[in-house]
Amino acid sequence: MTRQILAVVLLGGLGSVAAAQPADPAAVVAELKPQIAEQLKRLQDRLESLSASQADDPQALAEVSVYAKAADWLLRHNEFHKPDYAKWALTALETGLKRADLLAEGKQPWRTGAGSRILAYVSRVDGSVQPFAVTLPAEFDQSPGKRWPVHLVLHGRGDTLNEVSFIRQHDGKPLKEQPAWIQLDVFGRTNNAYRWSGETDVFEALHALSRLYRIDDRRVTLWGFSMGGAGAWHLGLQHPDRWSSVGAGAGFVDTVKYLNLKEPLSPLHQKLVRIYDAVDYAANAFDVPIIGYGGELDKQLLAAKTMTDLGKAAGAPIPLLIGPGVEHKWHPDSLKEFMAFHAEHTAKGKPKFPEPFELKFVTYTPRYNSCFWATLEEQIEPYAETRIEGKLDGQDDKLKVATRNVAAFQIDRNVAETIAIDGNPPTALRTAAEGLLPGVVFVHEGDRWRALDHRSSIKFFENGDRRKRHGLQGPIDDAFMDSFVCVKPTGTAWHGEHAAYAEWSLERFEHEYDKWLRARLPVVNDTQLTPEQIVENHLVLFGDPGSNAVLAKVIDRLPIRWTKTELVVAGKTYDPQTHAVVLVFPNPLNPHKYVVINSGHTFHETEFRASNATLYPRLGDIAVLKFSRQSSGAYAEEAAWADVFDAGWNLTE
Repeated sequence: MTRQILAVVLLGGLGSVAAAQPADPAAVVAELKPQIAEQLKRLQDRLESLSASQADDPQALAEVSVYAKAADWLLRHNEFHKPDYAKWALTALETGLKRADLLAEGKQPWRTGAGSRILAYVSRVDGSVQPFAVTLPAEFDQSPGKRWPVHLVLHGRGDTLNEVSFIRQHDGKPLKEQPAWIQLDVFGRTNNAYRWSGETDVFEALHALSRLYRIDDRRVTLWGFSMGGAGAWHLGLQHPDRWSSVGAGAGFVDTVKYLNLKEPLSPLHQKLVRIYDAVDYAANAFDVPIIGYGGELDKQLLAAKTMTDLGKAAGAPIPLLIGPGVEHKWHPDSLKEFMAFHAEHTAKGKPKFPEPFELKFVTYTPRYNSCFWATLEEQIEPYAETRIEGKLDGQDDKLKVATRNVAAFQIDRNVAETIAIDGNPPTALRTAAEGLLPGVVFVHEGDRWRALDHRSSIKFFENGDRRKRHGLQGPIDDAFMDSFVCVKPTGTAWHGEHAAYAEWSLERFEHEYDKWLRARLPVVNDTQLTPEQIVENHLVLFGDPGSNAVLAKVIDRLPIRWTKTELVVAGKTYDPQTHAVVLVFPNPLNPHKYVVINSGHTFHETEFRASNATLYPRLGDIAVLKFSRQSSGAYAEEAAWADVFDAGWNLTE
């Protein structure tokens, strides 16, 4: 490590001290980079030797390799935001090497003891190692049989955040207070407001925590500030049955207002922002205790006030705390009230089944489809307001349900003896479907509802009619919330310019995903794709039916016509030498997974750099892009047409 930063010169026999001038930051980093690379190679070699012995415990191996991952991404993306990052990387690598030695002895002492530590898991999305931080209370080791409440904390945006700084912030820190809970600080793949794979990270980290520690899943508190507050608003209200309480400090809730957009969004974008705009889910505060906060002088106070007003209008009160005289930060008195709110609801815990006896659930997409004992299975119109409201009459053991924009839904059979839907006469619930399944599916037929029997229920869940369902509802960006693999062409393309554009598009996706979502893009050649990969992954196919053998297998079963001379989409013909189709659709080779053509995320580096609120889909389920090569070698893209499929994955010409 360089001595230039803190060098002192001893002068004269009395040892007088004079501080040297600080070294050039770039020179400091340049001096330390070779040491980082050397230590990284040492740790990577140790991990390779450990991989065989730890095959049965990938999480333990991840808790060592996360330190190598941190240094690797720091070097490859040159994320030395200040010289301290180089020193922090060396400290992280030293910790990783120590953990490797301990793991070789079958020991994992870093998982115990009061204070905070870095842990990690292997993401199902892309096989990457992702960090999270856990803080254990002082009494944890003294109460091995206790189930502990959890505070799941979402951090704010930090443009200098990476794995190295996250490790530095949390690893080995002693307790400052004496919490009565386990604290889980998620990384969220840096700065995306906990959207897309950043959202998946929250739940994967919570799952990894539950495998290591005895947690009380009825007492999980979700909260955050700034970008973390934005995440708390949408994750808290979209998953209202996951939390004992939710707290959102100074987080945006509305794309248009937050970005101060002067022009109205297109009709397509108006639909697509409903995926993450918390204002559209405010009514779900009826189902989960949620509190908002903003500083008196903070412009983000408007967001919390907006949610309070919307909650009140929906009959779902959202308390509001205002920090007197402060801008974008916590007021200490408000923070105490905020934590007292959560302590009260932690003591109560989430409702125990069959509670709650009344729920009011709203959503705009089957991606967010569950609230306690009710599950949306299908919508009538995608991205339209969709409601399931239910109230249990305990005396008559009857459940009354009202729906809006629902084509099919499921109710836990043990909630009540009978069910009356949308004013129709009561029908059996507890004994429906021969009593063989935990839930009863009801499908909308005309002005009535029909309960499916056991055989019909099994057929329904097979989804042979290829309807939009949870996790298979689009848009294109949704494919990157779960396991996927990109399939690269190796054959001869029909058109050289289209082939060059597809290659550039894949390279752009590789770079953006690596930098902004903190993982190497999973890529395989079309000739090497295995049956197991088809079963386990969404397939993202690049190229054309001439160059990509997998695309050639499915092209005739996709809702487009693509030949060497024309590309026909929604009844309109385009030139495939200057136009590309991008889409998401149920994979004909495995209809329980997506197939995506020639697209990664539909927002790009400009949006990642600009604001978390810009990370909404740009192209829906399907689009035709006109492309043209620029002098730089990159391509300009213009959407000639874009839309979403209906609830049956059909297009209207």
